[in-house]
Amino acid sequence: MMKEENLEEASGDTVEEHKSKRGFCGCCCIPIHWFKMLATEMHWSFVLGVLVVYGISQGLGGALNRVGTEYYMKDVQKVQPSEAQVYGGITSIPWLVKPLWGLLTDVLPIFGYRRRPYFIFAGFLGVISMLLLSLHEKLHLVLALMSLTAGSAGVAIADVTIDACVAQNSINHPSLAADMQSLCALSSSIGALVGFFMSGIFVHLIGPKGVFGLLIIPAGLVFLIGILLDEPCMPNFDYRQVNQRFIDAGKAMWTTLKCPDVWRPCLYMYISIAVSLDIHEGMFYWYTQDSKDGPSFSQETVGFIFSIGSVGSLLGAILYQNVLKDYPFRDLLFWTQLLFGLSGMLDLILVLRLNLKFGISDYFFIVIDESVFRMIGRLKWMPLLVLSAKLCPLGIEGTFFALLMSIDNVGLLSATWGGGFLLHVLKVTRTNFDSLWLVILIRNVLRVSPLCLLYLVPRGDPNSSFLPAEFLETKEGTETQATENIELVSLINDVDGK
Repeated sequence: MMKEENLEEASGDTVEEHKSKRGFCGCCCIPIHWFKMLATEMHWSFVLGVLVVYGISQGLGGALNRVGTEYYMKDVQKVQPSEAQVYGGITSIPWLVKPLWGLLTDVLPIFGYRRRPYFIFAGFLGVISMLLLSLHEKLHLVLALMSLTAGSAGVAIADVTIDACVAQNSINHPSLAADMQSLCALSSSIGALVGFFMSGIFVHLIGPKGVFGLLIIPAGLVFLIGILLDEPCMPNFDYRQVNQRFIDAGKAMWTTLKCPDVWRPCLYMYISIAVSLDIHEGMFYWYTQDSKDGPSFSQETVGFIFSIGSVGSLLGAILYQNVLKDYPFRDLLFWTQLLFGLSGMLDLILVLRLNLKFGISDYFFIVIDESVFRMIGRLKWMPLLVLSAKLCPLGIEGTFFALLMSIDNVGLLSATWGGGFLLHVLKVTRTNFDSLWLVILIRNVLRVSPLCLLYLVPRGDPNSSFLPAEFLETKEGTETQATENIELVSLINDVDGK
């Protein structure tokens, strides 16, 4: 009897152990099965394209490029903080014309292909620009700016093109649309985390020009996607239709923008972004300057700080998705804009060195500062993205969304140049930071000023419709080719990556 009980106990322990092992292995295999499923349903080249463009080119490459560029301007070109702000705005110009790239990939096939040639061109542009920056010993500032702008254009064109592929596959496989958005978001977030974590180490070991040399790899992979992508050829495309399609899309967008229910929220979005002045370069020069008055952070520390900021941004997106997404736009924007202004006071405490009086180290305090700033910035940005999606009329949803994102990017450019102008006026230089506290204070006041314009935002919740009925109905006889909508921008895209 005892032997039988012992055998039962032993067999029970074995079964439990087998179940736990199978459960652990099952959890590890879920992502693999998920990738296999996506690759089977939509071809492995598409999945690889998303991983390369979102994860490697924009995520990892974007993080390396940001940190490398900041140290390149500071240590190699030796420009002032205000000048670095202006130059950063110039390199972002290719992102302002995203609708142009979108329309080109949509209506202008090359050699019978609508996507592959644009990936090849984007990768080629990135490789050439990064080669020039990394190999030239003393590149003139104008040529350096041109190379950085060309590299930015390569990333922007690849971004628009992969968004077109995601849009088309979302229409062809509607049940997998959410999975594709998750793939885009996860790739971008993980790539940014890894990139920022490694950026400081690479800048320390090989310098900013060496980092530009490493960025040849992401650009080369984008070029490879253009060769490998599975796409049908259209040999008999009628190029006489191109002009008419451009004209039709332009007319439809202009008609929509004239609607008060559309231009009023667009005006608020632009102003709320433009007046939130970006003074990042001033702060960057201050906390990396080797002096007794500042923290004197190393390259590795800067990279780690930015990676923690990426975590804060991801937490903000998760918080919005699970808690705040059903709140009315106006109420949510009021609190996020107010908190966005108050969060800037952490920079003021850091620059005035008040944190040291409370016994809080610079390293710990700036990690908190960056995390809070990125999280609140994400919470402020998410409802604006959702509102933008609600303002898109049927038939031109993708291109019009790209237009709205370009308006927001113009706001970011205005904030960048406005911040540079403020740094210049108050004489914040590479070595003089006496007025930096005043710059921060002015910026914080301007951050809360958009609260006076909240009446431009509709009162409804995200589940409401804001467009008039005529924009929500497709007119009979109008050709609305949904498969050619160029952009299905993920609502999780980081505003840091544009």
